[in-house]
Amino acid sequence: MLRWLRGFVLPVAACQDAKPLTRYENLFQQLDRNGDGVVDIGELQEGLKSLGIPLGQDAEEKIFTTGDINKDGMLDFEEFMKYLKDHEKKMKLAFKSLDKNNDGKIEASEIVQSLQTLGLTISEKQAELILKSIDADGTMTVDWNEWRDYFLFNPATDIEEIIRFWKHSTGIDIGDSLTIPDEFTEDEKISGQWWRQLLAGGVAGAVSRTSTAPLDRLKVMMQVHGSKSDKMNLVGGFRQMVKEGGIRSLWRGNGTNVIKIAPETAVKFWAYEQYKKLLTEEGQKVGTFERFISGSMAGATAQTFIYPMEVLKTRLAVGKTGQYSGIYDCAKKILKHEGFGAFYKGYIPNLLGIIPYAGIDLAVYELLKSHWLENFAKDTVNPGVMVLLGCGALSSTCGQLASYPLALVRTRMQAQAMVEGAPQLNMVGLFRRIISKEGVRGLYRGITPNFMKVLPAVGISYVVYENMKQTLGVAHK
Repeated sequence: MLRWLRGFVLPVAACQDAKPLTRYENLFQQLDRNGDGVVDIGELQEGLKSLGIPLGQDAEEKIFTTGDINKDGMLDFEEFMKYLKDHEKKMKLAFKSLDKNNDGKIEASEIVQSLQTLGLTISEKQAELILKSIDADGTMTVDWNEWRDYFLFNPATDIEEIIRFWKHSTGIDIGDSLTIPDEFTEDEKISGQWWRQLLAGGVAGAVSRTSTAPLDRLKVMMQVHGSKSDKMNLVGGFRQMVKEGGIRSLWRGNGTNVIKIAPETAVKFWAYEQYKKLLTEEGQKVGTFERFISGSMAGATAQTFIYPMEVLKTRLAVGKTGQYSGIYDCAKKILKHEGFGAFYKGYIPNLLGIIPYAGIDLAVYELLKSHWLENFAKDTVNPGVMVLLGCGALSSTCGQLASYPLALVRTRMQAQAMVEGAPQLNMVGLFRRIISKEGVRGLYRGITPNFMKVLPAVGISYVVYENMKQTLGVAHK
């Protein structure tokens, strides 16, 4: 992940009135601990640490792999100089993109303006905090020398990566798939990092969903059968499921829930890219509103494609022992007895649920992000893993809460053909029936196990996601 350095001042002889070559030589000598003319990864890490600029393993490895042209596991002076020269060119472009009035200095107002075009709204006060972390001479403006020295060993390549601290989706999977997809840079798309990140996220989702499957099945059972009697609570629900089908039955329907991750992620990612192109002109940055609309439409497209699997998951979860031998058997019986239309029962409330979920999820996340930047960003704009996870979990939970009544009606519509004596109602009819018989509280049945699975799901998916990224060689930003 991109790290903001603070207080990095190159040696006086290296910075003032020196030719670039002298500056590079001076730095190389400080990094070449044993004086053998080459720098290995250990020397790079130790050297940066002694200069007071430890970047962390991910960023240091990215510098090393980018700079090591001949892939011999060493950086010689020529490779080192080429890396810094190329990096300096990119940093110059980033500096110019921020310096709107071309006066050779970056001011707080210019940071606000530039980040706004990238879909990140910050206040002047927040921009001043960013400036303060780069400003070496206390003028509250940043000139080219300060900018270059601050970012000299930072593997970031453009200003857009500043907002990637707050990249919303960090491999968190809480069981629902209505969040707005990941943003990927052009570099990530070209290098193939995007599919590795998606694969890492998919594996994390599979492990997370499997780990919390008993709570998910209990939620579905309470949504479908909870109205019959108030007796179905957490403990009673688990006892009933174990008594009916044994411990293994707690994972009923989980296979379908895991299988649908791959096609849903693929369709959503593809659709998101297409909708972004439709909503923005060529070269224009994608703002928050465009992200929300594109993300919601991509979610709707993906849900349309995989919705029959949603129905199968619910039917398998609600089904009794021996009713279905597997996914194929379940699909065959539904088609035979109810026709193809049954695979899209509850589709309308599911589609309607995407807007409040994605909208509130994004709005709460932006609110939490602004609050953190305003009140806690003193020396850095990097919030750290715990803050990001907390913000992601809380915003997704708020999104779930807002769309939960629609999710409950969707589940009831998917399963009502299996409930003996239950009338086959449409969405409006079901809403009326639930409110008249159970009150507004009836629209939130099963929300307790749903909320209980958020924290373990976030924790498990994050740990698996990070480990998968390491396994697949995904560079951290």
